[in-house]
Amino acid sequence: MTADLNMHLNNPINFVNIINLRMMNKELTALKTKSFQKNDAIYLPLNRTNHIYIVKEGRVKVGSSSGDDREIIKRVVAKGEIFGALSFIGQGTPNDYAIAMEDTEVYLLTKEEMLSLLPDQNILNQLIIQLLGSRLIDMEARVESMVFKSSRSRVINFLDNLVKRRGQRVGYEMLVRKFFTHQEIANLTATSRQTVTTVLNELKSKNILVFNRSRLLIRDMELLRLEIA
Repeated sequence: MTADLNMHLNNPINFVNIINLRMMNKELTALKTKSFQKNDAIYLPLNRTNHIYIVKEGRVKVGSSSGDDREIIKRVVAKGEIFGALSFIGQGTPNDYAIAMEDTEVYLLTKEEMLSLLPDQNILNQLIIQLLGSRLIDMEARVESMVFKSSRSRVINFLDNLVKRRGQRVGYEMLVRKFFTHQEIANLTATSRQTVTTVLNELKSKNILVFNRSRLLIRDMELLRLEIA
């Protein structure tokens, strides 16, 4: 079992795969799950629980609201990924909320269940360090992008990173299923919806990409990256 979990340390962590492996080996009992419809709140600032959440199916946005009710999306969590993990170490961000971006099912784990999921303390520590480290790197990259890059470049850089993380190769092209709305991209890149629409339409007119509500297809990644000023 340890060898199987060690494999995850060298790849993006998919906690659903770990859960399935533990259950297949009869090393873990059934975990509590809960389903949410699109736009349902999984938790809000005033009703946070101490649960740790793992996305079984669907997508979740974790964010906060500014004083003027603008939404700030901090990250989008997909199948196999974890959120609310800071409660595991007694920390948290009290102003955060989590909203289902589509029909979504999540595992709800207590601290004790998380410990039983990863009973090897060394591996658990490494996974937590990797998780927090990746979040820190993402946050630093976003801050640098906002300081040093134009709004247009931030949108294109977001598309590039999105393809790196969730793209599927289709011939010479790259496909991302479950694309974001223009407003969601704006909230993730600290730009406006109008800017996102303008940039996407410009790239589409250059035949670099095509998109609709459900997918993004990058026709030429090299040309896309050349657009990042």
